[in-house]
Amino acid sequence: MRTSVWLVRHGQTRANLERRYQGLGDSPLTSYGRLQIEALAARLRPVPFGVALVSPAERARLTMEAILAGRTGVDARLDAQWAEAHQGRWEGLTYREVLARYPDEARARWAAGLDGRPQGGESLAEVHARVSAAWGRLLHEHSGGRVLVVTHATPIQLALCICFGLSPAAHWHWRIDLGSITAIDVYPSGPIVRMVNEVPRIAR
Repeated sequence: MRTSVWLVRHGQTRANLERRYQGLGDSPLTSYGRLQIEALAARLRPVPFGVALVSPAERARLTMEAILAGRTGVDARLDAQWAEAHQGRWEGLTYREVLARYPDEARARWAAGLDGRPQGGESLAEVHARVSAAWGRLLHEHSGGRVLVVTHATPIQLALCICFGLSPAAHWHWRIDLGSITAIDVYPSGPIVRMVNEVPRIAR
């Protein structure tokens, strides 16, 4: 018996396009982002999900709604444990703006490794702990099912690290693009990766 987990990163937002820190904050989808979620919906249409878990962020919710449009019988739930890392007072800023406003805080954050955080935000260690809890609960509550998770880059990277016993510090080795799909089949003997970072082709 396997549990099939399909992890989807939301479509592009204005903040993504402008390379701004975006954690719990919201930014509108761009026109390209809307094309991305249409492509995701078309790619995933044949996959019969029983459960959908979604980050509370609007960009994730809109992506999930597009994927599930026209389907019936899917148990869709908001799950804050799949939210992106909270960027505290760095939310909405570019890295250059952070360095200009908070140079000491930026140096301290990167020097602290997994425990570094912006003021008012989360550390990678804290995000890893909540994603670990979310992953464990998913496998326990939906064992043998086919689960859609619409989330963000960091939780997907950390889920892959969890599956393969890697330190969360290794998360950056997994490239997770906007509008991408990562799928993992979890068997009693261990996980098998179906795909990582598949980006569906956008119809022009």
